[in-house]
Amino acid sequence: MSDESLLTFPCEIDIKVIGRRTTSLRATVLGIVRAHCGVVEDSRVRERHSSEGNYLSMSVTVLAETREQIDAVYRELTASDQVLMAL
Repeated sequence: MSDESLLTFPCEIDIKVIGRRTTSLRATVLGIVRAHCGVVEDSRVRERHSSEGNYLSMSVTVLAETREQIDAVYRELTASDQVLMAL
């Protein structure tokens, strides 16, 4: 695996997450993202419910300082049992 990245840091990046629509999914996702990226304004969070309301997709825009920071966010998100997919 190459250490080269197509991104130039720092940069803004959208972290996309899909999970079952539960009362705690939003808090879990934002808790993980904030732990690695700091404050996330509400205006930087977008949500969409699935057509039947069973799933929630979230997109959180953050200022990424390093690839390692983003890798850590994705590792923790995908380790969560509430998150079905993180892109």
